[in-house]
Amino acid sequence: MTGMYVERPTYKREKFPPETRPLMKRLHWVHVILLSTTPLIALYGMLTTAVQVKTLVWGVLYYMFAGLGITAGYHRLWAHTAYSATYPLQLFLSFAGSAAVQGSIFWWARDHRVHHRYTDTTQDPYDALQGFWHCHIGWMLVKKDRCRLGYADTSDLKTDPLVRWQHKYYPLLVLLFGVVVPTTVAGLLWGDWRGGFFYATVLRMVLLHHATFCVNSLAHTIGRHTYDDVQTARDSWITALVTMGEGYHNFHHQFPNDYRNAIRFYQYDPTKWFIRTMSTLGLAYDLKTFPANEVEKGFIQMRMQELENKRTKLVFGTPVNKLAVYTEEEFLDQVKTYNKQWMVIEGFVYDVKPFFNDHPGGKALLKGGIGKDMTEAFNGGVYQHHNSARNLMNTSLRIGILQRL
Repeated sequence: MTGMYVERPTYKREKFPPETRPLMKRLHWVHVILLSTTPLIALYGMLTTAVQVKTLVWGVLYYMFAGLGITAGYHRLWAHTAYSATYPLQLFLSFAGSAAVQGSIFWWARDHRVHHRYTDTTQDPYDALQGFWHCHIGWMLVKKDRCRLGYADTSDLKTDPLVRWQHKYYPLLVLLFGVVVPTTVAGLLWGDWRGGFFYATVLRMVLLHHATFCVNSLAHTIGRHTYDDVQTARDSWITALVTMGEGYHNFHHQFPNDYRNAIRFYQYDPTKWFIRTMSTLGLAYDLKTFPANEVEKGFIQMRMQELENKRTKLVFGTPVNKLAVYTEEEFLDQVKTYNKQWMVIEGFVYDVKPFFNDHPGGKALLKGGIGKDMTEAFNGGVYQHHNSARNLMNTSLRIGILQRL
């Protein structure tokens, strides 16, 4: 899954761009073969090879090792520079990222920066608006004309010696850390060569592939718009569990250079915990966080917007500016001459006849207020009414405004 190392930000437009070629020539065969055969190999291994507990534990540990290479390394360190790492930690994460078999640091971080800059547009390599399949895996199976995609500055990556070294030797590093190490450890230490290959290597690779792909697909499909709803990115604890903490994606797209994905103590983000631990050990530093005041602003603004959306769907009765206006003489005439069951509260005229049988205080109290201003009694003189009473009255009983001279 290595991409061509690009030294300059400009791309020469191809005479016959990939989109215009026949399908067989448009396919990215390296990706197609890797992503289609590895699941089949893993399935064959599961059907023909008994899993040993030691191998299963080793596979889980190596999954976490490789996963951190992507989440803490490729993503938060190199793509977003959300923190700084000492050289030993950088080397560790570059090896771990190689074990994930998801491309070099440069290839991965370049496309991810483009994704953030052009989210939900045709210039986004994994544009979520093109469908779940496309942003999950389809975008890797077909060649694209890079000049049709967006551009993001990668000058820091191009001048980083470690990034350049890992990109140059990426195929060898993949072979070593993606295949040889997980297989050999299980084979040499407890004699499970087949299990080491099928479970700790291939199955672990397939699961990590699709867990990472879920950051592009699932994280843009399910969950909540916690801080903004302009983009498709969403926050979901389900996605967080699948992706080692990368599931609070709405937060991440709003504050991409924050080393955290989850900011609440109860939210699952082992990558954040790993980075914080490395900081405690002196291996990571300059951990970036967005100002808490601004984060909370975004949170409150979205809650207000959600509440307003709900409020607009509720019925609040006839708007005040459309209510009929009655003088005191007209009000009393309606009560005495036409036997209207009207009363006045806080300047509004209410027809309480439909509520006689439902009034909690009984009919007598309502009858005693007909034709009168019951504001004082309503506000504590007889009983301090609640919002529920006011809302019900304004929705179904309020009919006019009393004009006092």
